[in-house]
Amino acid sequence: MVNRKELDPEDPGVAFGLQLRQLRDVRGWTQDELGARMGCSGTHISAVETGRRPSTPRFARSADRALGTVDRFQRMVQAMKNTALLEGFPEFVRQETRAAEIRLFELGIVPGLLQTEEYAAAIAMGATRRGAITEQQAEEWLALLAERQDSLARTPPPMVYAVLDESCIRRSVGGSSVMKAQLDKLVAFAESPSTVLQLAPFELGERRAFDLPVTLLTLPDRSQVVYSESAQQGRLERDTHFVQPLMTAYHQMQAEAASQAESVAMISKLRKGAL
Repeated sequence: MVNRKELDPEDPGVAFGLQLRQLRDVRGWTQDELGARMGCSGTHISAVETGRRPSTPRFARSADRALGTVDRFQRMVQAMKNTALLEGFPEFVRQETRAAEIRLFELGIVPGLLQTEEYAAAIAMGATRRGAITEQQAEEWLALLAERQDSLARTPPPMVYAVLDESCIRRSVGGSSVMKAQLDKLVAFAESPSTVLQLAPFELGERRAFDLPVTLLTLPDRSQVVYSESAQQGRLERDTHFVQPLMTAYHQMQAEAASQAESVAMISKLRKGAL
């Protein structure tokens, strides 16, 4: 059984499970008894209570009916749905802010941890204009991004390895002045003793190890987790059998990518308009 003290009530999914468990405890029901009233198994109830399984609108409706809570759980699920953060991302951020090593791969845009404020704002504005997120969600995302960037200043700082597909520096975001400042920040990032920046040039072709963004974290206890996402879903994975092959692929990609010196030279030439 998961230790209740390990659960983070600030995680919306965990908060849902905690409230479900508290109301079940008040009524003196076991997980199997609540499951019988909701039309699911006690194992399913346990997984939701401990945050191991996300709640769904259908599950929330059943919980409200069984516990007599009108629409409390339905509103909680709706609130989670309305957030600009993908499933799995809040938990990933909590792990990221304590990681000893962070390995990034990104394509298309500069990764969030390396973005300037203006570049990030342009990305958020574009998503808002497309109707992908609301203005409130954009503000939420930008505020969280600022917190994530601030966390890199902790002592000791994490070692950050970043491999960027060449498309990250070729794609113009926010106009020329925003892009020039962003490229300057990438060069400054590479100068830190706790960072390594490499570009994966277009010539890599099929030798590029990843087709989607991925972040690999090495935690203080040397355990590793990986976060990957598509346009609609994020996934945080801890299983060693899943994580280790990705770590190996990342190392292989670093070997294939341009060196940091070569990468900085490419960025600097682009910054001057020579490419």
